[in-house]
Parts: sequence; structure tokens; C-alpha cells
Amino acid sequence: MNEVRTLFENFWICKDRDKETYYKVKRDIPNFQRFVREQLGWKLVHTENLLKLEKRPAHAEPFMGIQEFTDIRDYCILCVVLMYLEDKEEQEQFLLSELIDYVETQLKSYMTIDWTSFTQRKSLVRVLQYMERLQMLRVYEGSSEAFGAEAGQEVLYENTGYSKYFATSFPTDISGYESWEDFEKTDFAEFQEDRGTRRINRVYRQLAVCPAFYWEGNDDADALYLKNQRQWVARYLNENLGGNLDIYRNAAFFTLDADDCYGTVHPRDAMLPEAVLLVCAKIQEKVVSGKWKKQENECIYLTRQEFADLIVECRMSWKSAWSKEFREMDEDRLLETVLGYMKNWMMVRCEEEKITVLPSVGRAAGYYPDDFKGGTEE
Repeated sequence: MNEVRTLFENFWICKDRDKETYYKVKRDIPNFQRFVREQLGWKLVHTENLLKLEKRPAHAEPFMGIQEFTDIRDYCILCVVLMYLEDKEEQEQFLLSELIDYVETQLKSYMTIDWTSFTQRKSLVRVLQYMERLQMLRVYEGSSEAFGAEAGQEVLYENTGYSKYFATSFPTDISGYESWEDFEKTDFAEFQEDRGTRRINRVYRQLAVCPAFYWEGNDDADALYLKNQRQWVARYLNENLGGNLDIYRNAAFFTLDADDCYGTVHPRDAMLPEAVLLVCAKIQEKVVSGKWKKQENECIYLTRQEFADLIVECRMSWKSAWSKEFREMDEDRLLETVLGYMKNWMMVRCEEEKITVLPSVGRAAGYYPDDFKGGTEE
């Protein structure tokens, strides 16, 4: 399979960590660089020490954040640490105390910084450990985790130089941007001379990195392109990434074969995906029976309470088969856990007390065998 998959799975590939993979992907670049450049419209960063595919999406989705981060403060600190490293030479060493002074100075105009607060120290630790994992920082002496436990702990770091490739470059000034929507508008501003190219990039990006591609009406420009060029789109995706393209009335999905998967997949062998498959099956049953009705756009609109009742109904039906954690989880937490997973896989959208069930829920379902007698207590 084309080595572009390796670039999809990894934020970047560092030669000093995995030389074999670095050279394997590097040798294969001529086979996929046209697909990356023309269909996806992405930039391939290629240096003597690093390979990175800048995977800018067509649209921002909930699952696209840094998974380790739990607070907006984490992202703010990350940006300031990147600024700090800009002024450091490659392999230059620095102390944690110097870094936190810089972070405090830069952020104090925007938020309160108090390193005696355990929560704020943990925020910094999450950022540092994330940067260590991506090899932007190397711990020379000490431990980042120690600062989380007690303020005043010292750590000696080394700048690897990779941080300068972390951020994406933009062709315009972004200092006045106020939301993620501003980035989308700039990325796909449809100037007359390149309108077709932008549309192609949007379609391929959405199919390549997202669980689903939805549209509302028959006049959606991106959907019309996809339907008219379905054979070519399916061919280019299959040749470069494997998998199959399925197009429906208001949705399209690029799916992988069960024996040829990469990255994070759904469903997989774990309790939460299993529970979600049961929820999907129950939703499908209610639609078939006429209790719930699909709208013109293939979506189902429920109240939050209706969805919560559905999840409780599934647990009551199959409780003996569920893990101890999910059997004993309180109803509110169970609802949030299932909803969180389904939002990330673009199965539902949540707006206050309204839940929109999206078309992908109709593509997969899970059932226990008819002769199932119940699991064993843990």
C-alpha cells in the first residue's frame, strides 16, 4: 500500500526516531505527491530530518483537537511555548523556570497565570509532554511531570528544532481572525480563477480525513462535483489510500476494507463502540417501526431526553453483556460518553436540548446472538 498512509497516521516522521520509516516514505513520495498536491491541495514538508503532511481539513470538526488537551488554556500555552522556541537555536538548552517566566509574561494580558494552582501547572505539563511526544522538546535532566506535582521543580530541556515546522503557514495576515470560521473562509475563498480547484480540494479532504461528508440540498456545489465525478474520485482515493466510496442522497462515505485498515477505526473491539452499534440498531428499529421519522435530509431530530431514554433502554436490554464500568456508570455520564463518541464519528450533532441523528447511523448496527444468555459478573 502507498506510504501516504503513514503520513496520514502520523503528525510527522522524524528521521532520528524512525530512520527506516523516514526513508521508506521518502522513496515513495513520487508515487503520491500528485494526489497530495492536486486532489487534496496539501503541502508536504520535506527536510533532511523530517517529513510532514499538513493535513488541513475542509471543515473544522469536534474530533480534530489535540486529544491530550482538556482546556483552552492548554492551546494558549502551546502557542506561547512555540513562540519561545522560535528564538532558540537547534540543540540549545534552557531551564523550565526560564520558560514559565516567558509564558507568564506573554499570557498575563489575556488570562490569570498562577503557578501555585495545580490545575494551571497540569495544563503546562500537558503541553510539555505533548511536545516531548512529538520530539519538539527533549528532556535533558529532570521530569515535566514533577512540576505538576510541585511548583518550583526545575527541568533542563533541549530544543530539537522541529517546533518551527509545527504551525501551518498562511498566505494572509491572520492577526485579526476571531474564530475558526475565519480560517475556513480564507482557505476556501472562491476566487473565480480557482473556484474549481478549491472545490476539488474540499471534497477530497472531507472524504479523506472525516468519517462522513454531508450536504443539505441538491444544489450543493461540492455534492454536485462529487456525484458528477464519482468514478474518478473513487479511483483516486482507492489507488492512493485503498477503500471504497459510497454515495447516498445526502451523504457520502469513504470506508476501508476490514482486512486493510489504518488509523483509528469504527467499529473496533471495545465496549464503547459495541454500545454505539447497539444504539444504532435500536434507532434503525424505531425508524422501521414508524416510531421515529427520517426527515427530507435523511436526519432524525430528537430531544436530549429521548436520546437518553434510548441509551438507558439499550443498557437495560443487554446489561449483562456490558463491562462493569458501563453497567455501573450513572445515566448522565453514560449519555455524555456515548454522545461524545458519536459526535466524534459524525453520527450525531448536539445543540442544547436537541440531538440530530445523522445518516451514518443507518450504515452499521450491532446485535447479540439470539441465544445469548448473558455475560458473567466481573
